[in-house]
Formats: sequence, C-alpha cells, structure tokens
Amino acid sequence: MRDFFIPLTYLRFMPDNYSIADQFSLLGKLMDIHQENSFKAKSYASAAFSIEKLPIQLSEVAREELAGLKGIGASTSSKIIEILDTGKLKVLEELIAKTPQGILEMMQIKGLGPKKISTIWKEMGIESIGELLYACNENRLLLYKGFGEKTQKNVAESIGFYLRHQGHFLYAELEEYALHLIQMLEKGFKENRWTFTGDFKRQMPTLEKLQILTDCPAASVNNLLMENGFQQDESNTYKGIEQIPIEVISTETSIFATTEFKLNASQAFLEQWVSELSESLIGTLSEEEIFKKAGINYIPPYLREEPEWIKTAKTNGIKDIIQVKDIRGIIHTHSDWSDGLQSIEEMALSCVQQGFEYLVISDHSKSAFYANGLSEERIKAQHQYIEEQNSKLGPFKIFKSIECDILNDGSLDYSDTLLGTFDLVIASVHSNLKMSEEKAMQRIIRAIEHPSTRILGHPTGRLLLSRAGYPINHEKVIDACIANKVVLEINAHPRRLDLDWRWIHLAQQKGAILSINPDAHNTEGYKDIRYGVLASQKGGLLSSNNLSSYHLKEFEQFLVSYK
Repeated sequence: MRDFFIPLTYLRFMPDNYSIADQFSLLGKLMDIHQENSFKAKSYASAAFSIEKLPIQLSEVAREELAGLKGIGASTSSKIIEILDTGKLKVLEELIAKTPQGILEMMQIKGLGPKKISTIWKEMGIESIGELLYACNENRLLLYKGFGEKTQKNVAESIGFYLRHQGHFLYAELEEYALHLIQMLEKGFKENRWTFTGDFKRQMPTLEKLQILTDCPAASVNNLLMENGFQQDESNTYKGIEQIPIEVISTETSIFATTEFKLNASQAFLEQWVSELSESLIGTLSEEEIFKKAGINYIPPYLREEPEWIKTAKTNGIKDIIQVKDIRGIIHTHSDWSDGLQSIEEMALSCVQQGFEYLVISDHSKSAFYANGLSEERIKAQHQYIEEQNSKLGPFKIFKSIECDILNDGSLDYSDTLLGTFDLVIASVHSNLKMSEEKAMQRIIRAIEHPSTRILGHPTGRLLLSRAGYPINHEKVIDACIANKVVLEINAHPRRLDLDWRWIHLAQQKGAILSINPDAHNTEGYKDIRYGVLASQKGGLLSSNNLSSYHLKEFEQFLVSYK
C-alpha cells in the first residue's frame, strides 16, 4: 500500500480507486488501534489492497456488479457505494471522531503500526507525537512488549524527522545547526558582518525560523546559499535539506546597528523605547553604543520582550542574571532504578568529572508503573546503596530524593513515614493531565501543602509544541509555594522549560526560590541545564534565587531550614 493522508475532510469530486482504498486501509488500521473486531480489520485491509490493484475505476462499474469483483464481497461493496455516493464512510468518520488527533498523527510515523500505536495510547496513555518523543527520551517504551531499544531509537528518529517538517522548532533543535550555518556564511564573506537576530537571538524556547542580519548584498547572499544547495522560498528566505526556514536580511553598514536593535526587540519593547529614547537609534555603530547614547545600562536581547526592563536599566544595572557556570549541583535525575539508562554511580561520577558538587537522585514513585517506579522495599535498598556510594565519593554527595507522583486527589504517592526518609521530595503530576483549572489547582495546592514536598516539579506538565499542559493560576501557585517553603522547578528539558519564563520575574519578585533542574535520564541529559538557563535568563532569574546554584553546604543548610 502507498502512503496516504488521513482524510479528516473528504473531497467533493468522484473518488478514484486510490482514495477509496485509502479509506478502507485507514478503517482497518483504526479498528486495530481501537482494538475492535480484528477479523473485520483484516478484511478491510485486504479490500484496500484489492481495490488499489483493480484495472478499472470502481466509479465506472455498475453498482450491482461491485460485489462480484475480485476481493470485494457484499459488505465491502455496500461501503464502496456509500463512498461513491457521498464521498464519505460513516463508520470511518465515527472512528476518526473518537480518535485523538495526536493518535491519527502517529500513523504518519515510520515504524509505528496500528498494534504499537494501540499500546502507546491504551497502555502508555500517550496521545501526541511530542509526548511519545519525550517517552522515548525517558526510555519508557522499553518497558512494553514489542518495543526494544532499536525500535525506540528508530521511532525517536522518525518523529524527529516528522517534526522538522511541521514548521515549528525547539531552540535546542536549531542551535547547533544555526552555528554551523553562520560559520559557513562568515567563511564565504569574511569582510561582511553576520549576526543572528529575532527570536533566536532573544532565546525564545520555540522558533519558526532563523533570522540573520548582514551588510552583505542580497545578490551575493543568494549566490552563496544557492551554491550550497539551499532553495529560495521567498525573496530573502531559504531552506536547506533540513527544511528550516532561514531569513537573511541585508542592510547598509551605516544603519546596521539600528536595524539589529529593532530586530532584537519585541514590538512592545521597541514601542516603549522609541517613545522615550528614540534619538539613541540615530547614527550609532553598535547595540552597546545605542544604550550608551540613551544613558542607560545595557539590556541583553533575551530581556527585550517586556518593556519594564527599560525602567530597570534606567534605575540600576541588570546584574547577576543566571549563567550556566552558576549551576553547582544536579537536581532531579533518574537512574536505572526507574527509567534512567545509567547507574547512580555512573551519574555521580559524571557529576564529579564536570565539577558539580552534588547530585539529587529522584527516581519515579510507585504509581509511575510505566517508569518502573520504586516500591517501598526498593526505596530502602536504594537508600542503602546511596550511602555506600557517598562513603566512596566524598566530599561529593548524593542526596536521596524521589519524584513523587501527585495523585488524582492531590495526595502524594507514599505514606508520610516513608516520605520522611528522603532528603527532599519533588512532587509532580504525571497522570490524568486533562483537568479543568479548578481541578488542577485543588490537586497541586494540596500537594504543595504536604509537609514533605520541597520542590514542585514541572508545574504545568506542558510539552512544548505537543501539549499545552493543564491550566493553573500561576500567581496562586507561586504564593502557595512561598507560604509552604516549596521551590518552583524550572524543568530544563528543552521540551518542557516549565515553569515558563514569563512567570519567573513575578515569582522572584514575590520571594520564591526557583530551581533549574535537568530531569536527566542519563548523563547526556545534564547538558539540558543550558536550555533551562537560557529560558530562565529571559525571566531575569538571579543566581542567588536558584536552588541548583547553591554550593553544597548552602544546599545542606537549605534542606535543614526547610524541614
């Protein structure tokens, strides 16, 4: 069978054999996904194959003769007549209507057949491609029959390819590509200026394109890119084989700095600047000179979203914004005790080699059965193992933690007695994510108020470009965390970056402590700290307000004071 596009709407002209076959093929696959009559599902798949191979168009066959065609019986012929008369198939429409859009989308992913999709949906509770990719990153698929390490890797690669063609990208997906691209341009025209501008320069978590500013003539840019295999989409937009839109803006050297400044600011920021400091944009040679001419402190591009930073820059310097080098410890990691890939010892040794002072191991709790969550007996064994490692690794220290599921009623996954044996508890929602704000708030606030909770993990449960997350009243959650001495996580995984950067400044102003945590499932995951830092910079997070920036002794004192 050839590939087909899922017919969420049907064409109005007379269907040909291919479109009819597509509908039967889709019907059979959806029946398998919904675990309906397997005999009928196979018969529809067989009918699709037969229809596609017919030497004559079904629309040209007399209705009473359809059932006599090879591979087509009475049941199939009645459905063919329905398609010919209406362009639709009612039973298929009904199945599509009760199938989540994300599940339909999974059918476009190479290597995922109906049976595997059914397992992903019905057993894993995953309903979107982004969630599935995240599950691959967390090695969740390995826990289910039919999914080996090779299959999981192939699925992840296929999803990555698919998402790259959807028009939106994670910052983390584009960063390395962007750096190689600008190196190519600089090498081609060394005498010209090249710089990223727009959303990439402002470190937006998701992007639709890369924007580059240059004083190289547009014709020369075009020739260089075309010579290197890029295709021109619009007058100044190009795509390579990776299908990433690249907008190249050519400008005169005399107005380069002004153009760069304008491209590196949001509309609201720029309007405020022009109304107050418009003369600073005239006759300048660099962005730094624009700020000097305006008589205010430099505002990095990542803060040029909200106009309020202009006022801050006037009254005092923007100092001590979090940097990657400020992270002292790795908080929120998963080992091979749950769904991580490496041992606690390997995770710890990697921390030591990279200069970190401590590691917080926080494997999944028992309700997260899909992630090999820890039973009470395994917790005791893990704690003993951690103590053994600490006796060998000092002064480096491993802390005993758990990412404890917030259950549907807001309670935590273990007894209070058992929770008291951990150095700290990260409370997170992982199940029943489809909630109203009222339900989500009741659930989260109760968890925050539990005396064992020290960190609220990924507060909204979002997955960028895949899942919006459950709705919460951010201000009330922030206030509850402050009142109960609970830290707000900034989950650094590039698909989460949750708490969103837009709420960091308010949380900080109110007096909350935040923590950039990688949620790493192997040592490679430590690199995600960088993306948590970049997102946190947009919110103006200070290193002094970030828990994972605490030195070991400060961290230990924090745990004692927050008991």
